[in-house]
Amino acid sequence: MTTATAPTSAPRPGGYPGAGRLALADWRRRMAALYAEVRALAVQNPEAAWMHWRGVRSALFREHPMSPLPRRARQGFGEIDCYPYDPALRLAAGVAALHGPSETADLDTDGVMTRRAIGRTDGLSDHLGAELTVFWIEGYGGGIFLPLLDGTSGRESYGGGRYLLDGVKGADLGADGDGRLILDFNFAYVPSCAVNPAYTCPLAPPENRLPMTLRAGERLGA
Repeated sequence: MTTATAPTSAPRPGGYPGAGRLALADWRRRMAALYAEVRALAVQNPEAAWMHWRGVRSALFREHPMSPLPRRARQGFGEIDCYPYDPALRLAAGVAALHGPSETADLDTDGVMTRRAIGRTDGLSDHLGAELTVFWIEGYGGGIFLPLLDGTSGRESYGGGRYLLDGVKGADLGADGDGRLILDFNFAYVPSCAVNPAYTCPLAPPENRLPMTLRAGERLGA
């Protein structure tokens, strides 16, 4: 597969000099910047935006001190393993409002995450066989959260699901001119706990299991 050129968001040689919370803040800053670049690039060329995303994430996984990869795994690490880009899986969907109850997830040392279902997508079922529940992460700042499961889960990708949107970390693909969410499933990524058991991640709920095998986005290498 073609390799993306060195992106502007890639870490400088040697990575970020801080540690702990400052390094985490830098990681989130870079991720937010990356998704802003992705949204801008995708207006003209969604596949080029995806290649940029993959290249920057791979560089961060190799070099950043907050990489979720264990240190030994970073040695010789090349690129994050992804399925080839599929333009048919870049979709836009409205969101029908829901008022779900608060749900909590114990994230171990990261505390407790509280999320609430705020809507159900409208426009995916013709393409993917089902709609997805969109969550809001409650607390200061909050953010949209969209995890999902599909036929690759537990086989070719992480069994607990993948994430497509996570507003807390800046993972936001934007909206179209009609206000519908851009849901490009080529950007589905495995959570940190899939590559490092030291992390605890919220899992995708059963109602967000797609009936199809979604061979797009990140997968777990053999």
